[in-house]
Amino acid sequence: MKKRVAFVINPNSGPDKKTNRLELIQRLLKADYDAEIFLWKNINDKDVIFKKVLEGNFDIAVAVGGDGTVSQLAEVLAGTKITLAILPFGSGNGLARHLGIPMNHAEAMKLINDGAIVEMDCPEVNNQPFFCTSGVGFDARIGKLFADSKTRGLKTYAQITVREFIAYQGEQLTMTIDGKTIERQAFLVTVANAGQYGNNAWIAPEASVTDGLLHVAVLKPFRWFNMLNLAIRLFAKNIHKSRFVETYTGHEVRIQRHAPGAIHYDGEPAGMGTELTYKITKKKLRVVAGKSSGI
Repeated sequence: MKKRVAFVINPNSGPDKKTNRLELIQRLLKADYDAEIFLWKNINDKDVIFKKVLEGNFDIAVAVGGDGTVSQLAEVLAGTKITLAILPFGSGNGLARHLGIPMNHAEAMKLINDGAIVEMDCPEVNNQPFFCTSGVGFDARIGKLFADSKTRGLKTYAQITVREFIAYQGEQLTMTIDGKTIERQAFLVTVANAGQYGNNAWIAPEASVTDGLLHVAVLKPFRWFNMLNLAIRLFAKNIHKSRFVETYTGHEVRIQRHAPGAIHYDGEPAGMGTELTYKITKKKLRVVAGKSSGI
């Protein structure tokens, strides 16, 4: 029997606006599965499209877009028998890269038939599901300020980053990891299911989406002249060996901060209160992974 495959295409995600994603899918479609394509043009169409995916007797649902598209479809599929696959079109593609999914679209399409199916853990922060990384501190603050900015683009992002770095002193946090309390002045804290933010920037290189654990990376305050070394380590997949980084693992992580503030999850900036509770559920989402995955 042919596999039933749903393609959920977000034509607006990521930097590549030139490729016609609908035409690409139609060109790469194989005769050995029964496919249906959903074009997600308007954000308000999400509930209708996802309802059709859940009720369409599909074996696989493919997120054709960036990290936001992947995260939203994954949230709907978690706990069901439908397997998530990814055709990456984002700027970072954090989960796709961690799962070993090729950035080449033709190669990524082959995984629908040839990829390994993995049962992936699903974390959440204050009942908000995420699948790759979440955290607080400098990166969350920059993401929120950029999202709220009236101007966009790399120049604006760089201006915000430089301005905030000069003034940023870190944040005093109380973390409780499986009952053990740790107090730290932190530049940022990342709670990871997958190991990277995206673009092969590995903030938690030892993280696995199948070990049932939250991986916590605490980056302590540092001076500007340490930035290059930390950046090199981030992309060399060994930042956890830096003297500025502490790592922990646990099933439940609570973070207490003095005031409400910015948070990020799967690349999306948001605001939350003074108490953040991270939990994880084992093997809740079926995903297609590549042979070179960092599971």
